Amino acid sequence: METDVSKVCHEDCATPPAGRRVAGEDPVKREQILDGAKRVFMEQGFDAASMNDITRAAGVSKGTIYVYFENKEDLFAELIQRERYRITESARHALDGGVSVREALRSFGILFATHLTSEYTIKAIRMVISVNQRMPNLACTFLSATPMNPVSVLKGYLERQVAKGTLVIDDPELAARQFLELATVGFFKYRLFGTMDAPPPPSEIERIVDGGIRVFLAAYDAAHN
Repeated sequence: METDVSKVCHEDCATPPAGRRVAGEDPVKREQILDGAKRVFMEQGFDAASMNDITRAAGVSKGTIYVYFENKEDLFAELIQRERYRITESARHALDGGVSVREALRSFGILFATHLTSEYTIKAIRMVISVNQRMPNLACTFLSATPMNPVSVLKGYLERQVAKGTLVIDDPELAARQFLELATVGFFKYRLFGTMDAPPPPSEIERIVDGGIRVFLAAYDAAHN
């Protein structure tokens, strides 16, 4: 989950969140707890949610939940990582289909914009913002520059296209960030601040992404340079 506010936190946190304890290696149980936590956070918000609520929603004992996660912050940070991994894996597949640059960027842009404006992502970003003063590590986890985020995946794709001579780009990371902005211009901030109550329809996302691709390729397509 990478947004235009990522410019404020490009590097990983100096002091990362505590993270999952080494005990509790059953992946099915971990997913069960995370699924329960996701439901509670989405219904109640970060501050109102309690570990007791999450325990009930996940259908596990309180002792079990603490085997896997130290506290509520740890759980939320892990949820962010899980959702980011899922969207990044989907984005990676969108770019590795052996299609033209225009088609690859279109698939990637539509997927990214759909995810970024979804109800879950908007609520998660709002929760991170609401607790940022008290828990800055959450924001760093949300924005950390790990290899598993859409910027890094798109940057790698652009670098491969530069090596092939398809694109001419001096700074692939900057170009990747520019494309993500172009793919969400006009609706991300409206969604975040509540002016747009529901995700934009697919036709509108496609229209914005197609316009962003025209601008992007006008700047970086080797045929134009």
